[in-house]
Amino acid sequence: MKTTEIRLKTEGLNIYYGQKHAIKNVNLEVFTNRVTALIGPSGCGKSTYLRAFNRMNDLIENTRVDGQVLLDGVNIYDRQVDVVELRKKIGMIFQKSNPFPKSIFENVAYGPRINGMNDKKKLEEIVQRSLKQAALWDEVKDDLGKSGLSLSGGQQQRLCIARALAVDPEILLMDEPASALDPIATAKIEELVYELKNSYTIVIVTHNMQQAARVSDYTAFFYMGELIEFDETKKIFTVPAKKQTEDYITGRFG
Repeated sequence: MKTTEIRLKTEGLNIYYGQKHAIKNVNLEVFTNRVTALIGPSGCGKSTYLRAFNRMNDLIENTRVDGQVLLDGVNIYDRQVDVVELRKKIGMIFQKSNPFPKSIFENVAYGPRINGMNDKKKLEEIVQRSLKQAALWDEVKDDLGKSGLSLSGGQQQRLCIARALAVDPEILLMDEPASALDPIATAKIEELVYELKNSYTIVIVTHNMQQAARVSDYTAFFYMGELIEFDETKKIFTVPAKKQTEDYITGRFG
């Protein structure tokens, strides 16, 4: 495996929803400025695992987390970790685009504003930069006052990506960001993921194995809450080490 800098790491991670053991003793490393894809059948724990990285599981009742999630070597579940600061550093893009019922401009400016940024010129710069990074600027630059809800599905998802980028995160978590989109909008999101890894560390959950093969550097295959295999993507898709991985990738199950 390429020697590269570890940004996130889980050690002996177990997650429980009440009695349900959703994630079972997962050890995994996520590398800086790489895209790591999480694949596996529905209900295998991919999204639960993804949400552990910015403590979104804290919002679900009766959730218990054992083991460690390390960001730059620090366990994010330690008591002294400020969850608000953590979520600024680790942005999240959800499966269903969820723009606020506000203008395009205000959608993107929302995060910086709640963090105390009131300088109009600076906000304009942040909005422009974020929309450019999300490959949306050229399509909306003359309509920034329009409602974010008036955009197409693919544009709404890129608006949500711009909104996540506006607070200067270092890591992006994407939970099936293209699953509700048509093929053209999906291709745009994939191109965007490929571009963004130059500046961000990205972890993406996807049901679409071709998408994982296209956009990721590393792939982790989950099944029934367990990490079955993790390796460079090209290896996982051409010479997987485990029969279970091969069966899933070739469509024999899942």
